[in-house]
Amino acid sequence: MDATGHGRGGGGRGGGGSGVTRLTILATVLIVSLGYLMMWILLPTSLYKRTWKPKLKAKLNSTFFGTQGPNILIFTTPIILIALLGSIYAYFEKQSHSFGVIRKDEKVKWLARWRRPVLITGPLGVVSWIELSFILMFLALLIWSFSVYLHVGYGHITLKHGEKRWMAKWEVTVFRLGPTGNICLSFLFYPITRASTILPLFGLTSEASVKYHIWLGHTLMTLFTAHGLGYLLYWAVSGHLSLALKWKKAGISNIAGEISLLIGLILWVATIPRIRRKIFEVFLYTHYLYILFMLFFFFHVGISYAFYVLPGFLLFMIDRYVRFLQSKQGVRLLSARVLTCEVVELNFSKSPGLSYNPTSIIFVNIPKISKLQWHPFSISSSSVLENDRLSVIISVDGDWTRKAFDMVSSSSIDRLEASVEGPYGPVSNHLLRYDLLVMISGGSGITPYFSIIRELLSASTTPNSQIPKILLICSFKNSSDLSMLNLLLPLSSTTYDLSRLDLQIKAYVTREKTEIEENQTQPRTIWFKPNASDTPIFPSLGKNGYLWLGAIISSSFIGFLIIIGILTRYYIYPIDHNTNEIFATWERTILYLLILCVCIVITSSIVVIGNKKRNYSIETRQIISTEGVTPQVTPESGYYNADRELESLPYQSIIDFTDVHYGERPDLKLMLFGQRESSVGVLVCGPPALRHEVAAICGSGLAENLHFESLSFTW
Repeated sequence: MDATGHGRGGGGRGGGGSGVTRLTILATVLIVSLGYLMMWILLPTSLYKRTWKPKLKAKLNSTFFGTQGPNILIFTTPIILIALLGSIYAYFEKQSHSFGVIRKDEKVKWLARWRRPVLITGPLGVVSWIELSFILMFLALLIWSFSVYLHVGYGHITLKHGEKRWMAKWEVTVFRLGPTGNICLSFLFYPITRASTILPLFGLTSEASVKYHIWLGHTLMTLFTAHGLGYLLYWAVSGHLSLALKWKKAGISNIAGEISLLIGLILWVATIPRIRRKIFEVFLYTHYLYILFMLFFFFHVGISYAFYVLPGFLLFMIDRYVRFLQSKQGVRLLSARVLTCEVVELNFSKSPGLSYNPTSIIFVNIPKISKLQWHPFSISSSSVLENDRLSVIISVDGDWTRKAFDMVSSSSIDRLEASVEGPYGPVSNHLLRYDLLVMISGGSGITPYFSIIRELLSASTTPNSQIPKILLICSFKNSSDLSMLNLLLPLSSTTYDLSRLDLQIKAYVTREKTEIEENQTQPRTIWFKPNASDTPIFPSLGKNGYLWLGAIISSSFIGFLIIIGILTRYYIYPIDHNTNEIFATWERTILYLLILCVCIVITSSIVVIGNKKRNYSIETRQIISTEGVTPQVTPESGYYNADRELESLPYQSIIDFTDVHYGERPDLKLMLFGQRESSVGVLVCGPPALRHEVAAICGSGLAENLHFESLSFTW
């Protein structure tokens, strides 16, 4: 986690003014965040419950917002404000980034130690010092909340008729597990909001933050399961098991909470690593139950209490609907490069206005395989070097990728229908702050590095640019996998001069001791037939996407407040006068959620559809007009437009940079400790064992110049 914006200097477009703006935003976000966290700390205390809460209710309970007014102001509005400020910050961060002019500023050297791995193996995987610090602080918040809840609860126990004190304490204990778990639920959706405006404030991306979602999910379900089972046991012992089926008109609904817990348990079981890896479809489809899980949770606690945990879910639902709108459009697949090692590169047409940074990912759906399955892939292209196409590399690893490879490589197919979501990735690029980039990969983990090398190759043409040296260390099981290096450069008639880069490639073939000549074949290129209904990949929210996303978030929330305010003042309040006894809890909950969803749909649709029309009218026609007349298919080729296939990719130039070792593994410790540059970025992408080995080397503290960065994702 890097909360510094990666230490960029003032260079770039609008560097000075935007730098001050970003610092101001970060300072404001820090103040608001501390205030928000302080309210969570005070929430279980008697001070809040008996002093602050009555005063807040007296001042904020109104005919417009009812009893939920204080919760909206204290626990929902701050997050919406942070999200809005984050959209402005991300916009300026992206605008200030100009590849090739970022100076190697070492203002953040003090953070290098904190970003160093401290936990290598174990249930949490690779954890840095700063991550460990946040974990301990979050656990401290949970322990504090639960212990204070118990202290306050035990001090105000009133024994019911015939009830023993230990049973009363048991009820207080299991009851307080619920509010403690709600803290986890309030943060659960932030890490998986792909187009997030909050994560960039902390230098994070959604694909690298999935592990936080996993940690929160396990903690949440542990607390909620103990809460639910504890109550069932209490009712059984006390002879009131019938309470388990009670659905109150007002207040807590027991059966709704049990339904929510049951759905959560199904989700939880499906996340077992063996199920997630071996039966991915089960994991995927059960996760769609999150909607029912949250719905019955809101029925359980009521809409007033729901505002404690609603902000994260609200931001996630906005992101989810924007992704849905983007996914409804088929995208144009231009070509594919097929390798004998069961690897294929797909080249999509993209709008020149779509930009992304290296290590970004995109989600791909092929309806002929499955209409519901979306699989993430690292983007191997550079939006600077290739402004009209976007490439991903698919390696066969499971049923879906097997079907995709067989379908693409089939000589009978001339068009493949596909949809995408994304791209998603870092707001800006910080790779130039290093003197040397050591990129370590295992198998298909090499693919994210292609985008980095292509981006650096493009940056090398910028005058006075300081390009870091590159050492690519890649391990393959078989010599046939070496052909993946043929995809390092894009499919283009343009000649790319790799000699402009200080690049070394060391390849290791672990299972073969000698080279097999027949494996050293170049990719087979297939061109697909275009379809009028397919379009290039556009930025769904336009070039200024972060600003538009901020507009969607703020307008959705403001619209929601206006509608519920009018509805409460002129319909609900005249009937129940803020007593919450006339309207059932579930009725009010459905009404509020429906209004919120309508606001999200309207504002998101206006922005996305409006941007789509602008892109189509300005850019798509230009792209279509430049494609020219469709060439004829040669009878002997079997591929559409086969005469456009290039004579030869720059295969030999890549081999010149490659030092291949057979029958051995790289001595990573020797290689990394042998680097003498003052700042070495160590990137690793591959199997867990490889990540752990590299993390252990960088985290040992024996070489101060090594800075560990894992690119292995946990989707």
